[in-house]
Amino acid sequence: MNAHDIASLRKKLGINQVELAQLIGVHPITISKWERGESAPSAYQHALLQEFGTAAKDKTVQSELKGVLVGAGVIIALALLLKHLTSKK
Repeated sequence: MNAHDIASLRKKLGINQVELAQLIGVHPITISKWERGESAPSAYQHALLQEFGTAAKDKTVQSELKGVLVGAGVIIALALLLKHLTSKK
């Protein structure tokens, strides 16, 4: 996943850099550096991003994620993404 892919994923999820940083567990500056190609995610972070990319294809996830992040926080947003991912396997 390259810098453009990360930015596209974030936009597809309808979240900002701060919110993606919360989901991944990094500082928002890290997301900015990834999106500018100045650094790259670790293997673990890369795997999370790929799984989020799979979840982002679901329109329900896209519409619910932003509201969850704003209203309830990162834990519920992660639970929503994980529920979607585990139901597809």
